Amino acid sequence: MADFMATAMYRRLNPRLVLLDLDGTLVDTAPDLAEAANHVLATLGRPAVDMPVIRGFIGNGVRELVRRALAIQGEPSEAEVDAAMPVFSAYYGKHLQKHSRVYPGVQETLESLGRQGRLLVCITNKAARFTEPLLENLGLRGYFDLVLSGDTLPKKKPDPLPLRHAAGHFGLDVAQGLLVGDSVNDTQAARAAGMPVVCVSYGYRGEMPVENLAADAVIDSMGELLGLLAEG
Repeated sequence: MADFMATAMYRRLNPRLVLLDLDGTLVDTAPDLAEAANHVLATLGRPAVDMPVIRGFIGNGVRELVRRALAIQGEPSEAEVDAAMPVFSAYYGKHLQKHSRVYPGVQETLESLGRQGRLLVCITNKAARFTEPLLENLGLRGYFDLVLSGDTLPKKKPDPLPLRHAAGHFGLDVAQGLLVGDSVNDTQAARAAGMPVVCVSYGYRGEMPVENLAADAVIDSMGELLGLLAEG
């Protein structure tokens, strides 16, 4: 059962533009990200890190993930992170969807939103060289009118720039958009942009309780999003 913090508002809301986060919102990518991070650690002769720990590192791009994995045994220098990144990228690029899976209800929801005439944007902090093939390989790319990766623009979430850029790309006001995400990066970006935000309860947010995200609504499955929206 979803926790609707502003049900009345969302029953009236009819966003023209729906922006959706990728990792932890549309796709469970943690297993492959963890495997790639542990591959880096193995090349350095370091012990592997458990999945729950890696999950808490996801959301700020892979460089931050790698930095935090290395920091378990002491804060790394920028040069050490620089050296580790090609190792991570090469491995992850070859194993993007070895274990990653689309969450239940995602494809059906994207299809429904499209039929309602809403514009769909995938908005992620993941680099484009990983984002595009992952979406293609999982059969999701065709649902999106625009994809904004972590390196598409000069700034990424939690900065509001990607949200404002997406709205401007379609000639819309940010208030005509709705962001669906899973972390504080999403809620902070949405608040700064002046856009409503819904969070999924199953995503990547470390140890932060979902209630602390201060989203306008929390949903337990992507299919519940449709119940929050007015008819298109």
